[in-house]
Formats: sequence, structure tokens, C-alpha cells
Amino acid sequence: MSFATDYLAQIETIAARMRLPRVRALHLPPARADEPCRDGASGHARGEFCALELDDGSIGLSYVLLDDTLERLRNGPGLTDLKGADALALARRYVSGQGVDRTLGFVCANAITRCLYDRAGYRPDGSSDSIGRMDPQPEEAIGMIGLFGPLVERIVAAGARLTVIELDESAVGDREGWRVTTDATALESCGKVLSTSTLLLNDTFDRMLAHCRAARWFAMVGPSAGCLPDALFARGVTLLGGSWVEDSAAFIEGLTSGEKDNRKGRRATSKFALTAEGYPGFDMLLDRAVG
Repeated sequence: MSFATDYLAQIETIAARMRLPRVRALHLPPARADEPCRDGASGHARGEFCALELDDGSIGLSYVLLDDTLERLRNGPGLTDLKGADALALARRYVSGQGVDRTLGFVCANAITRCLYDRAGYRPDGSSDSIGRMDPQPEEAIGMIGLFGPLVERIVAAGARLTVIELDESAVGDREGWRVTTDATALESCGKVLSTSTLLLNDTFDRMLAHCRAARWFAMVGPSAGCLPDALFARGVTLLGGSWVEDSAAFIEGLTSGEKDNRKGRRATSKFALTAEGYPGFDMLLDRAVG
């Protein structure tokens, strides 16, 4: 069983126990001339994610810069038909679909997750720590899956030995105090790992996690991390850090306006951090939501 199939099974269970709102809209960032960066590396800057909104105002987020996903979302046929779509049917595409369909399924599943949280009266703990409570120490081997540029200096300044795993071969090389490689086996010597949540979209999560058995701390962060965490915790993820939408209208305006650095979107969200110890569990949340 993969994370995707486990996650979808939970979404199916939610739909069997409570009536889900239908899809209201898919919100996309406007076209930009600058080259966006990887999910989580710049917070909410430069239009790297989309938002799917349900009729009750629940919002899910997903990274959209894998291959030509964003272009196809903007120009592909059938996107106008999403309004009023069955949320469960759309979420199923996370397992059954590829490319754009998989992204749509994932972002819809994340919106359903937010719907469950709200109906259960649950809100994850807030977080101001951009490196997932990692607390880097001198000479400690730390792995980073996906280049989180603004976080590199903080880790290196602590004296840790940082190894970044990237898919882009042009980024490979040694820097001052850290290095970039495409060889995921380099993670096997790392005691702590910080990962982009994009792994949940590009089918690399299980492969990367297999190289992190020595890691006592595995933090997954980014706007796409608004999923149910149960299956991630079961696989060894210790912290899930994402974005909590506080004001839906202001958030959507900020996302779609193309405002520089998306200041409106930033003000409408806060960061959260989920750990297994602080999470009540799926079954309890669902009982609260339908009780």
C-alpha cells in the first residue's frame, strides 16, 4: 500500500460518514515571468501552488510546478466543469490519475481534510520554526530533500553538515559548508531530514523514505502538507508542517492577484506543525465531526 492509497481510503471513510460539500472553484496563480522555486522553499511566493475551494469554504493547497502541470491547469479542457463537481470523485484521481488529474485529486483530498478538521473543531498547533523543529547541531549530518534555499544558511551556520538531494543535475556540486547531489543514498548517513511535501505528488516519497531509516527526525513541510498525517506518521515522518488558511477570501485574493510576494496571502495564513504525539488521530476526529 502506498501513502496515496492509504490517504484516499481515509477520504472514502469520511465520505461514508458525513456529507461532503461539492467543489466551488479551483484558484490558480497568474502567469509570472520569473522562475518559481520548489514547494516550501519560498513560503507563498512566486505562484508555486494552487488552491481548491469547497462550497463550505474549506481550502486545500497543492504544488503545481511539476512538469507542465500549471500550464495544463490554466489551459486544459474541462477545468470550468469543476464547479459543482463531486469532491470524492475528484479526490479519487489522486490514485487513479496522472499529472494534472493526480494534482487535482490531491488538492481536493487536502480540501476534504480541512473540512474534516473544521467540523471536528480541530486546529493543529501553530509553528514559527521554518525548519521543522530540527535544531541543527555542530557536525550533525542533516539531509534536505529539495533545495530550501532560505533555510540552508541557518543550518550551515549552526555547524551542521548539510546534504541536499535534488532531481536537477545542473544543481549538483559542493558549496561552502554544504553540497547538492542527485544520489538519494547520501541520506542514509543523515540523522535528521527536512523534506519538501512535493514528494507526495511525484511518487518519490516511499523511495526517499527508504534511504532515511537512520534518521531520528524526518520533517515534511510545504503548502502541500495539508493532508491527513496518519499514514505519514506510520511510515516514520515525525513532523508535518503546512499552511493554515485563516481568511479564505483574503487568501484567494492574494493568490490570484499576482501581488509581489503574495503579502495578502501571507497575512491570511499561518504555519502549523503536526506531530504524532500532539495529533488526536483520524478516528477521533471523524467521531467528533459526525457526533
